[in-house]
Amino acid sequence: MKAYRITRHGGPEVLELSEQDTPEPGPGQIRIRVEAMALNHLDLWVRRGIPGVRFPLPLIPGSDGAGIVDALGPGVEGPAPGTRVFVLPGTSCGVCRACLAGEDSLCGEYGILGESRDGTAAEQIVVPRENVAPIPAGLSIEEAASFPLTFMTAWQMLIHKARLRAGDRIVIHAAASGVSSAAIQIARVHGALILATAGNQEKLDLGRELGADEVVSYKDGTWLKRVKDWAGPGGVDIVFDHIGEDTFAPSMRALGKGGRYVFCGASSGFSLKSDFRPLFFKNQEILGSTMGRKADLHRIADLFAAGRFRAVISETFPFGELARAHELLEQRRALGKVVLRVNTPED
Repeated sequence: MKAYRITRHGGPEVLELSEQDTPEPGPGQIRIRVEAMALNHLDLWVRRGIPGVRFPLPLIPGSDGAGIVDALGPGVEGPAPGTRVFVLPGTSCGVCRACLAGEDSLCGEYGILGESRDGTAAEQIVVPRENVAPIPAGLSIEEAASFPLTFMTAWQMLIHKARLRAGDRIVIHAAASGVSSAAIQIARVHGALILATAGNQEKLDLGRELGADEVVSYKDGTWLKRVKDWAGPGGVDIVFDHIGEDTFAPSMRALGKGGRYVFCGASSGFSLKSDFRPLFFKNQEILGSTMGRKADLHRIADLFAAGRFRAVISETFPFGELARAHELLEQRRALGKVVLRVNTPED
């Protein structure tokens, strides 16, 4: 089979497409013929490398994917070969206290496809049975590949960490990113009042289209004042962020009493500086979040099937153009998710 492999960190040129042995499913595993895979900013971090973080190179990248069940390992009864499925990107032991409590992302053995083990940028992959679910009715294979990691992450941030309630006023930064476009839809379904930020008009328009009540350019020097005017004297209840250094301090100033700042990344830098006195005087919270619960992805899939959520795909590339897809994402030109077709149905 063909698969991408990262043997060293660097630019898009380190993404090597090569022939590799087809993996065989072991006990409790399923092999999937991948038909589409999608990129996340995690793919950029893994490719470039992060100081102080060791990735198990060589590594097949990619966390999101969808395709057809190809073979079942010993002891696995289904889904039957030929079933259309999507991949749940987080793996865990399944037997520890955290896993049994439904908090699998807190498992001591927690891992992510394409980060701590081989991922989806391959014609065939092997994953644990619990990491496979049927594709929601009405979704194309590309759409099914595009939503799992971002929607699971956003759901964890908003529902479990920030405790989103109907009527909450929420600011969602970087509206056109994968995780933020998911967050806007989740917040809308749960009855929140939403202000979305972005860097250009096209991205602002997408934020409003997805359900934001107000949109503001974070390149506008008055954006914080506009957020405060929108929120009123009570301030913002929740700030949803993954920009980090550039947005942290002003976002904290927008929070009201009991406000929650929740973030899953820091694409503009990792140094977060702020006046922390309001944090305790106003009973505010800063909440870090990574990934989420497998069970939530089944709930999210049901909402896709019901038409309450939709996948937002910016561009689709052939499998051989992973480097070009990385460049599009890295240059922040994507309006939603970037997807690659791997094996297409007519192959």
